[in-house]
Amino acid sequence: MERDGSGSVRALDPGEARLLHVIMEGTAAETGDAFFKALVENLAGALEVQGAWVSEFLPVERRLRAHAFILDGQWVPDYEYGLAGTPCETAIESRGMIHIPERVVDLYPGDPDLAAQGAVSYLGAPLPGADGEILGHLAVMDRRPLASLPPVQAVFRIFAARAAAEMRRLRAEAEARVREGKLARVMNSAMDGIIELDAALCVTFANPAAERLFRRGAGALAGAPIAGLLTPESADAFRRAAAGLSLRPERQRWTCMTEAVEGQGASGSTFPMEAAISMSPSGGVDRYTVVLRDLREKREAQRRINVLSEEKERLAEALRVREASGEILGESAAAQGVLRQIAEVAPSKAAVLILGETGTGKELAARAIHRASPRSSGPLIAVNCAAMPPALAESELFGHERGAFTGAAARRIGRFALADGGTIFLDEVGEMPLESQAKLLRVLQEGSFEPLGGAESRRVDVRVIAATNRDLREEVRAGRFREDLYYRLGVFPLHLPPLRERAEDIPLLAAHFAQVCAAEMGRTLEPLASGDAARLAAYPWPGNIRELRNVMERAVITAKNGRLNLERALPPMDAAAIAPPPILDLLDPAGPVRTEAEFRAWERANLLRALSATGWRVAGKNGAAELLGVRPSTLASRIKALGLTRAPGRPA
Repeated sequence: MERDGSGSVRALDPGEARLLHVIMEGTAAETGDAFFKALVENLAGALEVQGAWVSEFLPVERRLRAHAFILDGQWVPDYEYGLAGTPCETAIESRGMIHIPERVVDLYPGDPDLAAQGAVSYLGAPLPGADGEILGHLAVMDRRPLASLPPVQAVFRIFAARAAAEMRRLRAEAEARVREGKLARVMNSAMDGIIELDAALCVTFANPAAERLFRRGAGALAGAPIAGLLTPESADAFRRAAAGLSLRPERQRWTCMTEAVEGQGASGSTFPMEAAISMSPSGGVDRYTVVLRDLREKREAQRRINVLSEEKERLAEALRVREASGEILGESAAAQGVLRQIAEVAPSKAAVLILGETGTGKELAARAIHRASPRSSGPLIAVNCAAMPPALAESELFGHERGAFTGAAARRIGRFALADGGTIFLDEVGEMPLESQAKLLRVLQEGSFEPLGGAESRRVDVRVIAATNRDLREEVRAGRFREDLYYRLGVFPLHLPPLRERAEDIPLLAAHFAQVCAAEMGRTLEPLASGDAARLAAYPWPGNIRELRNVMERAVITAKNGRLNLERALPPMDAAAIAPPPILDLLDPAGPVRTEAEFRAWERANLLRALSATGWRVAGKNGAAELLGVRPSTLASRIKALGLTRAPGRPA
């Protein structure tokens, strides 16, 4: 039976039925290219034409690629051609059969193959896919007119329908292979174990991760019952969970067993797992898909998290101790004066220039200013200008764009950009290269800069605190530091006194550092003995507070029975180290001072003579401080430390 052009059904005549039988018999056992060869061979024979071909349509390239092409009884391999100007294009564009009984070359002069073969007639039809797209094309040609007879067209339609069905089958197989390949890649690359179980809960599939999980070789899990892969208790729980899925609605047949499954490897070792189970019918039989996740790494990670949390708490406590040690300690007039100045300048936006010898705590003062300022919630970015290579100083401070210089493979954010909204501390600013000083001056003046290699200015809101142990005035005179930058940075100069000018703070600082170091080492110490305090106060401390902290750390390390060991911690005091301060020649000691006791005795006698000579006037013109060549505050501290008092009734 076949539908004619009007859509009505008619019976096939004996000739058509015979041809259909020939087609079915000649192609029934073939698939793919073998099928297409058999198809066009039978088609050419049935219609008695010189050529017949079936081709695949390539829509992007607008070309046809032959699966099989027979011409004059010979196969034409690798036949491919463009659609433009061919009758095949008309067939595909019209989505219908095209029959040109004669003069086909005259109608399609742009088709070189037709003219080369001496073609006269042509019959072709597109091969539609399941959703209406064109999959390919079937055509015949002859060197004689091809009559437009219903039997011819009927036979051609039968062949075209058979070719379209095979092409759809091939397309479906190709898509299935692609899907299966994707699924296989997902399964093989999955980190979790994936297994499929039949109704008897035996393994029918296992991915490589599952084989690694159970320490089984490739394919060794096939057919294994799930009970053999779990501990007895877990196997019972798994069976109950799987059985319960059949009682649920179809779309809810899944469950999770979180930390309730103990796996069992080939060696008998057990390990914790999570299991997600889903049930679905396949071929009328219920099957289970199980996703297994090894919890050993998770539990180890949790253990490490717990350890790290404890470590974090310990470090946080140590940090709190260190932060406490970061406070500026001191009861001397010099220390209290520094604290007053910090309290005065902190609320402002003014640049601060911290001056002082090395080790006097310049960064500590900068942090104190930042903490007491309105910017305390913002960042404090510290930069050691002495540690920056001159060639990279500008990039370090202001950043650079990618490609700004050789080796600049990526964009870098500079320290000023990082400090936006907060404070930048330029330590050892006297060591900054002159080239960078000009750009720093612009930031202070205008609040903007350009990254190295950049074309756009960036505005920042940054407070600048600088520090140096150099004499910047001398650096300006020598041409090593810009004068305009010096005045910009020195809006509020803050001088930190050396430790020798705040001698009365030494016992307090020493005791504090000792306790901090002892806490870090988990040790318990006795209080600082009076003899130790006196010995520390007698030392000149050329390294200032930094040296004092180092000495106390050594004393804690070498402590015995909780008693600080200053004998090994404190550097020896030679004659040069304990040389008396410059005073009038008549007050110099009679001989060399070699021991601490001798120094103390000489210092006491020397101060008493100086005070007596000035009528106990400490400061001012012709005072004892001027006579001795020391600061009045230093002299007052030494008087207090040595317990010197004016005798009653002595005239002023």
